[in-house]
Amino acid sequence: MATFKLLATAAMGLESIVADEVKALGFETQTENGKVFFEGDEKAIVKANLWLRTADRVKLVAGEFDAYTFDELFEKTKAIEWEKFLPVDAEFPVSGKSVKSTLHSVPNCQSIVKKAIVERLKKAYHRNSFLDESGPRFKIEVSILKDKVQLSIDTSGAGLHKRGYRLDQGEAPLKETLAAALVKLSRWTPDRPFVDPFCGSGTIAIEAAMIGQNIAPGFNREFDSEAWPWIKPQLWEDARNEADELANYDQPLNILGTDIDHRMVKIAEENAREAGFADLILFKQRQAKDFTTQEENGVVIGNPPYGERIGEIEVIQEMIQDMGRVFSKHPTWSVYMLSSMEKFETLYGQPATKKRKLFNGFIRTDLFQFWGESPKNNR
Repeated sequence: MATFKLLATAAMGLESIVADEVKALGFETQTENGKVFFEGDEKAIVKANLWLRTADRVKLVAGEFDAYTFDELFEKTKAIEWEKFLPVDAEFPVSGKSVKSTLHSVPNCQSIVKKAIVERLKKAYHRNSFLDESGPRFKIEVSILKDKVQLSIDTSGAGLHKRGYRLDQGEAPLKETLAAALVKLSRWTPDRPFVDPFCGSGTIAIEAAMIGQNIAPGFNREFDSEAWPWIKPQLWEDARNEADELANYDQPLNILGTDIDHRMVKIAEENAREAGFADLILFKQRQAKDFTTQEENGVVIGNPPYGERIGEIEVIQEMIQDMGRVFSKHPTWSVYMLSSMEKFETLYGQPATKKRKLFNGFIRTDLFQFWGESPKNNR
C-alpha cells in the first residue's frame, strides 16, 4: 500500500485532543494551528474517518510548494501526479482560501488549479476533449498561506461532525465534534454518573454514550473516499466489522440530560433513539437549579445559553449563580461549563480549577472546569 501525508483538521483549541486521538490510532503526529498531520496508507484513511471524534475532516495532502505567480501555481499543480488519485471520470470541485499571499484572488487560484489538473489528467488518460466528471467525488482545496500552497483532497465528504443521528436540533446546536471534545476533556469514564443540565437536542449526552460504549462515531455514515476506486471496499467492510467488535454494547451507562424546554427534551429523546441509546440515556424536563442527586463522583457537562438578546443576560447570570449554589452541595462532582460569560467564575461563586479557551463556531468561549473532591482523584 502507498503511504500518504494525511491531515486531520481541528477547530481552534482542539488540536491537542485531535492529536491524541490520531496517536491512539497508532500514528505519529505533527501539529499546527487547526491541523494535525500524520502519515498512513489507505487503511489509515478508513480508520481515521471511522474513529476520529473531535476532528472536522480527514484530508490527503496531494502537494505543497511555494507560488508567487499564477504561472507558477499552474505549472507546479500540473506537475503533481493527479492520476494516482483521480480516475478519468472523477468529479473534482475546487475550493480555496488565501491568507497573506501574493496570489490573493481565491476565484482565480481555484480556476487555475482546476485547469492545471484537467490538463494533467487529459494527458495521463490520453483524452483530447473535456472530462465528463460523472464519477466519484474528490473535493480539492487550494490553501495558500504566506505564498505557501497546499493542495489537498477531502476524504470525508460531509464534515465528521455529521454522525447521522441528529434528526432535529435547537436554535444554537453544539457541533458533535465539540461535544465529544468536552466529554474527552472531562476524563469521564462510563462507571461514573453523567449529567448535562442544558441538554438541548441531546448532543453532549449522546456523544458521552458513544464514548462510554466505545462506538466508532463514523460507523453509521458514508464518506466520499468509500467510492474511490483505489481504496478497496473490503477495507471499509473490515474496519466496520472491527469497530463492531470493539464496541462494548453491554456497558451500563448512567447518563441524564435535562432541559427547561419540553420540546427540546422530546427532540433529544428522538435523536438518542436514532443513535441507538433510547433505553440508555434518560432525558427529563427540569431547570438546572433543581439538580439533586444522592450519587457521588459524577460529572456535569453543560453548554448554558450565552445571552445574545437584550434582557437575556440578567436571566443567564442568575442561572449561573443558581448553578454555583446547587453544585457546591455535591463536592465530589466535577463540573465543566462552556460559556462566553466573562464573569462566569464570579457569578458561579468559586474560581475554576482550570480554564480552556475554545471556540463554539465563531463564538470565543471558555471551558470552566471545577474539579470535584473525589476520593479516587478523578476529575
